[in-house]
Amino acid sequence: MFDEDVLNAFLEQQGKLFEEPVCDTPEGAEAFLEDVCAVVCENEDEVLEYLEEEMDTTEISKDEITEIEEVFAVGDGRFLVVEG
Repeated sequence: MFDEDVLNAFLEQQGKLFEEPVCDTPEGAEAFLEDVCAVVCENEDEVLEYLEEEMDTTEISKDEITEIEEVFAVGDGRFLVVEG
């Protein structure tokens, strides 16, 4: 479900959301992300649409998306949303 780029992005950036690492291998990252029902969004618009259900996104610009601690930039235009 999660490709190598997504798993690596999470492993590198997990400190943004968690005080201590929750995993240290791609396999561990995949298991964790599946457990928490993380979602890969194709672009900023999808992230905002997904987050609308959880929070008020009217004041969030596309440039501010990566400042949300649950949102991880994959590096290829996609974003991983992890609700920890």
